[in-house]
Formats: sequence, structure tokens, C-alpha cells
Amino acid sequence: MRLTNYTDYTLRVLLYLATQPVDKISNIKEISETYGISKNHLMKVVYELGLLKLIHTTRGRGGGIKLASDPKDINIGWVVRQTENRSNIVECFDTENNSCIISPVCKLKNVLNEALNAFLELLDQYTLNDLLNNEPELRKILINNSHK
Repeated sequence: MRLTNYTDYTLRVLLYLATQPVDKISNIKEISETYGISKNHLMKVVYELGLLKLIHTTRGRGGGIKLASDPKDINIGWVVRQTENRSNIVECFDTENNSCIISPVCKLKNVLNEALNAFLELLDQYTLNDLLNNEPELRKILINNSHK
């Protein structure tokens, strides 16, 4: 399965915020510059992360974003489910727009659905905290890229 850029950016924002000191408030501009990702894309990601209550957002001067929960409480599988349209990994999963002629008898969609479920079940075994076991190296790379 291939994750969308949206989900990739969502996970990167969470990783970035998880490497910051607890009292630090980050902003979209610094994250955008660090990763080399469009600020507009990240604005959408940050907005949804706020709606999902994964981050706290503060507007205005001195505002910014930070994690709303401890990284050990943020499940990667859950995050991916919230940001991916998992129902349409292939055409036949889309009941409204499916034009595949073999769909009524095709067994491939069952196999693909089983594979998708296994993929998500594996992600369910990990939290954001599990992705931070190399936090010093991760933080160093992020800090070095933030000045470019």
C-alpha cells in the first residue's frame, strides 16, 4: 500500500513536534522549511491534526502548535486511518465509480482487503513514541535542516 503525501506529511509533523521540548511552541513555517514542504500543504495537515485533537493550536502573535498528547498515546494505525481514504485502494473498492467488468466475481479485491487490514493492524502496534527511539539523531537532523 502506498500512503498519500498527506498522511506522510501528517506523520512528519507529529515526529517533528515529538522531538521538540515540551514547552516549545512550533510553527508551520519552521516545519515547512525544515522538511522542504509547501506551507500551504502543511496548513491543511495542521488544521486536521487540530480537529483530531492531536495537537494544540494557538493563533496570533506568539502562537503556534505543539502535541496535545504524550507520544506514547498517539497510535500510528489510528492516525493513518484518519488521514487515508482506505476504502478505495483499487477501483473495485469504490462501489459508485467501479467500472471493472470482472468485479462481481473477482477474488483479488478480497485478497487486497485482507492485505490492507494486515497493514493497518501492524501499524496499530506502534505509537509515535516507538518512532522516537533514535530521538537524538532525529532531532539533530531536524535542527540541521531548519537553518537552510
